[in-house]
Amino acid sequence: MPQIIPIRDLKNTAEISELCHRTNEPIYITKNGYGDMVIMSMAAYEERMFNETLHRKLAEAEKSLEDGKAYDAFESMNKLRKKYNV
Repeated sequence: MPQIIPIRDLKNTAEISELCHRTNEPIYITKNGYGDMVIMSMAAYEERMFNETLHRKLAEAEKSLEDGKAYDAFESMNKLRKKYNV
């Protein structure tokens, strides 16, 4: 369940930090009843960035395979063997 707190509660930095680390989820900050910011622990942020980068690279690799711009390992080795008569 997402944590939502008003911006005035940001003065309780130790509590918010503990909440970020305990839940390992983002905390949504509202201002005048509307979403304004999101905060999270550094570990949670780095994990999300790592996963986003990984998914983007996997999607790029799959697109390269679909477009015929990349080959699997066995196909690459066979091409090299033919090229160098091995």
